[in-house]
Amino acid sequence: PQGSEKAKTFVHAFLKRSMPRMKDEAIQDMLTRKAVVLEHYPKKKTKQKRKKTKGFTAKQRRELRLFEIEPEQQRQGFKCPLCVVKYAIFLPLHELWKQYIRDLCHGLKPDAQPHMIQSKLLKADLHGAIVTVTKSKCPSYVGITGIILQEFKYVFKIITKEDKLKVVPKLNNVFSLELDGFISYIYGSKFLLRASERSAKKFKLKGTIDL
Repeated sequence: PQGSEKAKTFVHAFLKRSMPRMKDEAIQDMLTRKAVVLEHYPKKKTKQKRKKTKGFTAKQRRELRLFEIEPEQQRQGFKCPLCVVKYAIFLPLHELWKQYIRDLCHGLKPDAQPHMIQSKLLKADLHGAIVTVTKSKCPSYVGITGIILQEFKYVFKIITKEDKLKVVPKLNNVFSLELDGFISYIYGSKFLLRASERSAKKFKLKGTIDL
């Protein structure tokens, strides 16, 4: 029919304009297949780089005094130029820590498996926990008991009941903490990590007697 011839002529002319580099034989070959795929080159999308949120550097943290205890939480000791932190101020922090551990361990029940609780405590945040130095290569550290105010990679900052701030190294010290009758021991020499790093570390459950 005349309509089909016009359509064929139109398609041939359209392909010739759309693909001028293609020869007539190639166009006729495409028409015999009854399927025409026009070449199309989509524009490459440029991926936008995500801006990473930068935290404070160590120098900026020191300048901002982020890790220093506020003056209103301190009192002036008698005949002592150093300020001493009050123990009573941080007792509510200890109560919050106890509730946090109970929720983390799904309740410290008598039938709870000790190794499960131990593994969770090793990765838990210890700020607010009451710890005691049970063994140490330095006898002067043995018996120190108090609330952990700050944990660093190599030391604990502990406030005692006598309102004295103690800086106790982790190395060569064994710490114990007690909660609801469950006593856990921490070997400081195997604990030389920041609090943020411990949450991703896999601790071995194998015991050790080394300080």
